[in-house]
Amino acid sequence: MNENYRQQQLLKLVNERKYLATSEIIDLLGISPATARRDITKLDQQGRLKKVRNGAESINVIYHSTIINKSINHLEEKKRIAIAANKLCEDNMSVILTCGSTMLMFGESLCGRNLQIITNYLPLANNLIDNEHHNIVIMGGQYNENQAIMLSLNSCVDDYAADILFTSGNGISHEGLYKNDMLIANSEQKMLEKVEKLVVLLDSTKLGKRVGMLFAELKNIDILITGREADPAIIKELTEQGLQVILA
Repeated sequence: MNENYRQQQLLKLVNERKYLATSEIIDLLGISPATARRDITKLDQQGRLKKVRNGAESINVIYHSTIINKSINHLEEKKRIAIAANKLCEDNMSVILTCGSTMLMFGESLCGRNLQIITNYLPLANNLIDNEHHNIVIMGGQYNENQAIMLSLNSCVDDYAADILFTSGNGISHEGLYKNDMLIANSEQKMLEKVEKLVVLLDSTKLGKRVGMLFAELKNIDILITGREADPAIIKELTEQGLQVILA
């Protein structure tokens, strides 16, 4: 494989997946660690991708939302969490995304991929429409102005099923995931039986906290994605309970 062709393949893979770890590049292209690092550095210098810690990120990951462009807490950590969540999604999947700034960044990173995105979060839905994502399902209900979502307390959520439900919250402990808005939590709980996996995206400051109502017991959560800043003692406690944790 000549250098030009190899680097074109690397760019194609990074743009498709938004982020690749160096180890993945080595495996996918069948190249040595030194060659992978050299290609990443060269393409970064050319402005064709972004070299990041232990990997490469597409320069096409653009966050359009005015919400994201505002000053929000732990922005860089949430971007890493969104990139890690993106890697769990495979072509032709159907995924449900709930509300929040992390979900907005994650959803926008999925834009253009061959995925069905189901959401009740209007800022995300509007951004996906504006950027011509081809497969969007907007769940109906009564508009909640505070959270900019559609809420339904009846059985209409039973019409939706998906491979993965991605959600966030206000805290997670050995007991499970907590949310502090009961109306939202009750509405989202009805989706849990309709998905194959429950994946929680949570910045590291929320680990070890119990805030609001228990949304899902820890045994019912498949994966937690959080920042590498997370307290190792809390991560150890959660993993010992059987939870898979991805540090972004």
